[in-house]
Amino acid sequence: MSQTNVDVLFKPFTLGSLTLPNRIVMAPLTRSRADHKTLAPRQMNADYYAQRASAGLIIAEATQIMPEGQGYAWTPGVYSDEQIKGWRLVTDAVHAKGGRIVLQLWHVGRISHPDLQPGGVLPVAPSAIKPEGQAFTETGFKPHVTPRALETDEIPGIAAQYGKAASNAIAAGFDGVEVHAANGYLLDQFLRDKTNKRTDRYGGSIENRARFLIEATEAAAKAIGADRVGVRLSPLSPFNDISDSNPEPLFTYAVEQLSKLGVAYIHVIEGETQGNRAPEGGFDLSVLRRAFKGAYIGNNNYNSALAAERIASGEVDLVAFGRPFIANPDLVERIRTDAPLAEGDKATFYGGDEQGYTDYPSLAETAASKVA
Repeated sequence: MSQTNVDVLFKPFTLGSLTLPNRIVMAPLTRSRADHKTLAPRQMNADYYAQRASAGLIIAEATQIMPEGQGYAWTPGVYSDEQIKGWRLVTDAVHAKGGRIVLQLWHVGRISHPDLQPGGVLPVAPSAIKPEGQAFTETGFKPHVTPRALETDEIPGIAAQYGKAASNAIAAGFDGVEVHAANGYLLDQFLRDKTNKRTDRYGGSIENRARFLIEATEAAAKAIGADRVGVRLSPLSPFNDISDSNPEPLFTYAVEQLSKLGVAYIHVIEGETQGNRAPEGGFDLSVLRRAFKGAYIGNNNYNSALAAERIASGEVDLVAFGRPFIANPDLVERIRTDAPLAEGDKATFYGGDEQGYTDYPSLAETAASKVA
C-alpha cells in the first residue's frame, strides 16, 4: 500500500476530552498476566503498554469491576487499592511515552466458573442458561456451568460498580474508560434474547433488555464525565454462545440511547469476533454509525488498506487493531512505512511471563541488533 493512501490514518482526531495524534487504536487484548495473588498489574505490564504507546489510543485489556466479574485466570481487576496502584505503573509509563490510554470495564457474567468466583459460588447471568464452551481457570480449562439468574434488586448495585470502577480508573491515571458490552459478557447477555429470558424490567422488550447497559454506562458517565466514556458492542458476533433473533432494532435503540448520554465513542466489532466481517443474517452496521453522534471505532480483521479506505470514506473515525499489536509493538510505524508485520506466538498469548509479551522487537531494535 502506498504511503499516500495511508496518510489519512495519521491525521489527528479529537475523541471526547482527548486529542489523538493518529487514527490507529490498540484494541483491548486479554493476556492473563496480572499478579497471580492480587490480580494487580505489575512492571512487565507497564513495559508492555509503554512499548505500544505510539497508538493514537490504547484501550487496555478487559478488567473486572468486582471479584465476581472475573471469567479467566489472572486477568486484572480495578476494585482494590493494590490494583489501582498497579495500574498507575501502567498509565505513568504510557503517559511518559506521550501515549493516551483508557481502561475497559468488564463483568463476564455467565462466562466464568465457580473456581474463579469468591467462595466458589455460581457465576451470575440474566437467566440461568448454561453457555457452551469452557472457562480458563488456574488449573486449566473446565466446562462452563449453569449460572444463577440475578435477582432484580441486585442489578442496580452492579450497574453502580461500573461507576465506582470508572472512578478507580481515573484514580489510577487513565484518560477514560470503555464499558465492555460485547462478546457475550454480562451486559451483552442482558441485551440478547438468547440469553435474556427475564420477565421483569430488565427483560422482554428491547427497551427493557437495553436497560442494564444504559444504567451501567450512565453510572460511569456520571462518575467521570461522559466525554471520557466509550462503549464496546458486537451486534453480529456469536462469540461465547450468544445471539439475538432481531439484532438491528435492538442495537439501533441501544446506540440511540448511548448517544443521548453523550458518551465519546462506540467501538463496534464488525461481524464475528476474530472472524467474518459480513456474517449470514447480519445487517448493515452503518445504521449504528448514523444513530450515534459521537465517534465510531471500527474493529475486526482490518488491514491498513481497509482502515484507510473506511476512514477516508467517513464510514469510521478510527480503527482498532488487536492481535497485530501483540507481535508488533511499533505497529503504527510499520503501517506508516509499509513494513512487514511480525507474527505472534499463539502459545504465549495467555498467561506466562515476559516471553511472548515484552520481547517482540521493534523494527529499530531489529536493525540495531543486525548492526551489532
